[in-house]
Order: sequence, then C-alpha cells, then structure tokens
Amino acid sequence: MNTTQKYCLGVDFGTDAVRCLLVNADSGKIMAEADCLYPRWQKGLYCDAQNKVFRQHPLDYIESLIVVVNKVLQGMDADVVSGIGALSIATTGSTPAPVDKSGMPLALLAGFKEDPDAMFYLWKDHSSIKEAEDINCYNASLGAINGIYLEGVGGFYSPEWLWSKWLHLLRSGSDAAKACYAFVEHADWMPFLLTGGKDVKTLKRNICAAGHKGLWSEKWNGFPPESFLKGVDPLLSDCNSRMSSVVYDSVKSAGTISSDWAEKLGLPGDVRIGIGALDAHMGAVGGQIEPYFLSKVMGTSTCDMLVVPAAEFQKKQIIGICGQVPDSIIPGMIGMEAGQSAFGDVYNWFSKFLLAPLGWLGISNDATPESLLNILSEKAASLNLDEWRQLPLSTDWFNGRRSPDVQPLLKAAITGLELATDPVMVFASLVEATCFGSRAIVERFVDSGIPVKGIIGLGGIAHKSSFVMQRMADILNRPIKCNRANQCCALGAAMFAATQAGWYDNIEVAMQQMGQGLLTTYLPNTDAKWRNVIEERYQRYKQLGYFIEQEAAKELAVSLH
Repeated sequence: MNTTQKYCLGVDFGTDAVRCLLVNADSGKIMAEADCLYPRWQKGLYCDAQNKVFRQHPLDYIESLIVVVNKVLQGMDADVVSGIGALSIATTGSTPAPVDKSGMPLALLAGFKEDPDAMFYLWKDHSSIKEAEDINCYNASLGAINGIYLEGVGGFYSPEWLWSKWLHLLRSGSDAAKACYAFVEHADWMPFLLTGGKDVKTLKRNICAAGHKGLWSEKWNGFPPESFLKGVDPLLSDCNSRMSSVVYDSVKSAGTISSDWAEKLGLPGDVRIGIGALDAHMGAVGGQIEPYFLSKVMGTSTCDMLVVPAAEFQKKQIIGICGQVPDSIIPGMIGMEAGQSAFGDVYNWFSKFLLAPLGWLGISNDATPESLLNILSEKAASLNLDEWRQLPLSTDWFNGRRSPDVQPLLKAAITGLELATDPVMVFASLVEATCFGSRAIVERFVDSGIPVKGIIGLGGIAHKSSFVMQRMADILNRPIKCNRANQCCALGAAMFAATQAGWYDNIEVAMQQMGQGLLTTYLPNTDAKWRNVIEERYQRYKQLGYFIEQEAAKELAVSLH
C-alpha cells in the first residue's frame, strides 16, 4: 500500500436500518459512523406478519443511504473527503426484488409504487413456503444421481431464498408478476444502482448470494439449468436465460460511481464501487474470521460463518446448513454458512409480549423493550444451579428453523410452566433455547468432519448482552472471543472496499491492517454440577424438538390432503 492516506466507506443495509462507516484504510481507524432507520419499514408498511410477508420499499434504501453518507461526511476536512476512493456494500439476504429489463425494481415504476409484490422480499419473508417445498420435492424425485441441485445448500431449499420467492410471485399472476423480467438480490442491485446501470444483463452478481441462495454452481456452469427449473414449475421457464452465468467475489470492482450518485452522496467522481455481498459474510471478515473458527453474527437472527482453505477441503457435503460455496467469504476458501432464523428476535418478542398489555390498557410505563431485557438479563444471571434446573424448557423456532435442516413450518414451544413460573424464568429458558440451537449447529459441523476450533462472537448481542454470551459459552462448552468491531458488517464492507480499490493485495491483509482486535473472551463454566445440568437439559431440548417436528409433519400431511 502506498504512503498516501486513503479512506473508504463501508455500508451495511440491515433489517431495520442502514449503517455507514468512514474508515482510514491505512490504520483501520473509524473516522465517523452513522445510521438511519428505514422510514416506511418503521411504520410497518407492506408487511403482513400473519401471512409471513415482509417487504421493503427500494426508496427506503435509497433515501437512507443518502442520509447516512452525508452524515459521516458532515464536518470532515476537504482532504479526507477527497481521499475517499472506495465504497462497498453488505445487505441482508436473500433479499431480492423483481426488476424490469433495465434493472429497475418495479416498485420504482408508475403503477407499482405501493404494490408489495413489486418490492424487495426481505430475508425473513416466508410467504413462499409452498414453493420451497416444491423445489425440495422435485429435487428429491430426481434420485440420488440426478437430484444434485441442492448439494451446495445443505440438501434443503428455503423460503428465505431467491428461487422460491421468484416462483411465489410468478404463481400469484399479479401485475407485478407479469411485469417482472428478473429477480435481483439487494446486494447486487445497490452497486448496479451506484454505478449507473441501465441494463440488467450487465448487472454483476456476487458469488456469495448466488451460491448460498441462488443455487449457482460451477458444476452446471451457472444458475440451475432450464431442465431443473422447468421441472419445478413451467413458470420458471426462461428464467435461467435472464441470469448471467458469471459471478464475482467481493474483492472485485463493480465499476466507478456515476456522476449522479457522486453528487447525491457528496463523493469524489472516481470512487470505486465494490461487488456486494451478504451482511453476515462481510461481517465475518469485519470480525477477523479465521479458518475453522465459527464466526457468529448475532442480531435479530444469527448467521454462523466458517471458512476452510480450499486445499484442505475434502469435498464433504454438510447436510442441513445454508451452503458451502467457494470464495463466498474469502477468495481461495470454502465459505460455509448456517444460522438461526430467530435469535435476538426471540428476546425482543418476549419483552414486547410483556409490555404490550400495558399499552392496550392505557397504562403509562416508561420501560422500553431494551430496558426490560437488561433487567431480565441481570436477574436471570443470578439464578443458581437448582433454579436453573427447574426452568421451563423451550425451543427457539419462533420463525421456523434455518439450520441444521431448514424447516420454516416449525413453531417454538415453552413447556413446563406452572403457577410458580415468573417472567425471569421464562426469559432464561428462551436464552437457553437459542444457545441450544447454536450448539446443534456446531455439532452438525463437527459430526460432518469439519472441526470447529473456536467461536468468534460478533454483532449487537455480542456487545450488549454479557448474560447471553456467558450462557452461550457455557452451553457450547467453548471459549467465545468477541471482536471489538461494533459494526462488523459495515467494517467488513470497508475492508473489501479497500481491497477492490487495489490498496491491499488480498482481503486477509486488509483484515489484519484494518481489524479492531479482541474486545473480551467468555470462558465456559467448568463446574461438573453445572455441566451435568446443561447436558441433561440439552438432551431434553432435542427430545422436545423431535416431538414438535413429528407433530408438524402430521399437520403438513393433513394440509396437503
């Protein structure tokens, strides 16, 4: 890297807000940061939780991006602003939108501005459960030799992902379905937008989303062939031809910022825009992921990322995770993803569940969900061994199960309630359940021949809740080291920005130079009595989960007939 000081921007489009970091690419110093809530999303627009519909308007992304970039530049010296040479973006995923041939999301066109079908389908939109099941069933019908199309995504396709969402729209027969030319991931559309893209055929798709969510594979030289998609449903005919077979890793550049967007953001006209990626994948880089260390990005959900050097990978298929894709996290390594569909969302649900009746009854209360969670955590941390043994037993499937073994129809359970049960006990049980879900993921990797040499904690919960992190260390029976990066996804994007600009030879060097280092380490409780209680309750958790799965299978069989 040359001696001239350089600056870059890392932008992270999360579930509720967009965050932006201005970073000194030489030292990794955070010069400024800002965030902006999506205004329409905050009002609950275009969502129907009862029917698992969660849509976001592209204007939320556009307007919020302008706000946060201008915020981080406010008050900066002219030489700092002129030194900004690169910008890269992380987004939630799979969060695709229907677009026309120009690559314009339909919701930005006249006639579709208030149509949820024309917007981005947020990752947690599960309205396409039937479509995902049809993809799974058709792949299974091809047999062991031909049914290979889901090997790279753990053997199961999810309603959270691109093809099920696209098929769901097409089956609706709506005006948006008729106007849709292609489906485009948020992580791909943002760089396309910022570089002034006008033709969807020139849009550069990232290997991260394409491989983990879109079934892209070198085995069939691109996205799934026409024969497979048509076999799932004839409505998917010709969709493959609208998807470029070429994909890019995030150390590549998508191009130079357009003059229009340079003006809107107040940036120099030669800023290089990087290929995008999913937030957790860039977050793992921002948190300085290491080979065989499971990097847990812990927020509303969790994404658990692990990398294995390609030269050491024995082409194992890990059943039940969210994919194993070359170069999806770090070029030259196999990127593996697993996760939980609800993590922080579980705690948030419980706090709102407790507070909501006060509002319904018109009772004034200054408590917020966050303040209530702090109180519950403090009291739950003081529970002794006997009290912990008597807790209710819960499962963590409040938004279905992502991994191991995706099953969006599963429901959560809280069992063993009695008149003596209080909110602290229920909360502690829910925390335990989310940690048990994490343990099941670790065990799936290990049982599949992928060693997990350590755990890295990232994201909001890793910084905000020592109670959750300590329980996680106890239940995994492994130390958890938490990275100091407060906004690891945005920082990871900044690292990729610096690399794609040519300032670093590879992303590993950028991680070392720009990384924030260790914040703290949580060590597991090694007391034999505590270990016995944890093991006994974990076995009961698995038994309870098995029972719920069997009942869900019966309900599904009835509904299909």
